[in-house]
Amino acid sequence: MIDQLVNYDKELFLFLNGLGTETWDGFWMFITNKYYAIPLYAFLLILILKTHKKKEIFFTLVLVALLITITDQTANLFKKTLFLRPRPCHTADLIAHMRLVKSYCGGQFGYFSGHASNAMALATFIGLVLQKHYKYLIFILLFWAALVGYSRIYIGVHFPGDVFTGMIVGGIYGGIIFKLRQFLIRKYA
Repeated sequence: MIDQLVNYDKELFLFLNGLGTETWDGFWMFITNKYYAIPLYAFLLILILKTHKKKEIFFTLVLVALLITITDQTANLFKKTLFLRPRPCHTADLIAHMRLVKSYCGGQFGYFSGHASNAMALATFIGLVLQKHYKYLIFILLFWAALVGYSRIYIGVHFPGDVFTGMIVGGIYGGIIFKLRQFLIRKYA
């Protein structure tokens, strides 16, 4: 059963990765680069500063740092200790059939995607924080997180299963940390 799932994941990877063209490579490299999202994060910070009280802002910023740390470290634990699943670009039977868009593939193991989990965790958490003030913003942020996830497949460094798992873990962590924020604000703000 596991072998069949792995084969489906490889087939879906080759299909999704194969949709790419040189025309779109620059766009997806932009989406996948976490540093290019800094203006988005700055914009979201401005929205939070504009709509929340000082203690709420403090808890939000501290919890964002905690959220990214937890999500990132969980992804590293899964990649380097628990699963040891090679990235597509380190999988011998795929290399000749796939598109590797960037020059560096990343570490040897890729389950699950830290980019996808971090993007989804932030989208979920910040979307929930701002939902009262900007009703539809969460959908835009979730769409952005999905783009980040797909970018990892497009450029050839993660299987769809890596991305999907990362997004699920990120969404769960984002929701849990949001609940923690609500508790802290009720108790201390």
